[in-house]
Amino acid sequence: MKRLLIACLLGLSLAGVARAAIDTYEFRDETERERFRTLTEELRCPKCQNQNIADSNAPIATDLRREIYRMLEEGKSNGDIVDYLVMRYGDFVRYKPPVDARTYLLWFGPGALLLGGLVLLGVLVIRRRRVENSPEQAALSRLEAEQLNTLLQKNSQEPKDQ
Repeated sequence: MKRLLIACLLGLSLAGVARAAIDTYEFRDETERERFRTLTEELRCPKCQNQNIADSNAPIATDLRREIYRMLEEGKSNGDIVDYLVMRYGDFVRYKPPVDARTYLLWFGPGALLLGGLVLLGVLVIRRRRVENSPEQAALSRLEAEQLNTLLQKNSQEPKDQ
């Protein structure tokens, strides 16, 4: 009985995989097949967020693959196809958005943060080395030492609240 239950569960779990659609397209030559593969792998599915059109089983991805195939059959260039999809769905369909005023932060933000962190680290290391190399600069001046002693004495003389 246990084996039958395991077999049923395994069969049900594979039922979702069996429903996955497989697109079959006839290409004129291997170059066109490669162009289709490249385009579908470099464009993002609008529904799936972070999955390319080639790997997505969403209905919109199927439609986009069909549309790309149709445009390839019409003789459109890769640039024309990408431009059409960007015009229709926005820059989101590209994994690599163009560098323009809207995407400067996206492109240069991580580098600027890294550079800022390295500068901050450098400043901290230089300050620490100065203190280690000349401890007399880190010591309190005579006036500062007197002020500190005065504050400490004042603090020790004040009654403590319990």
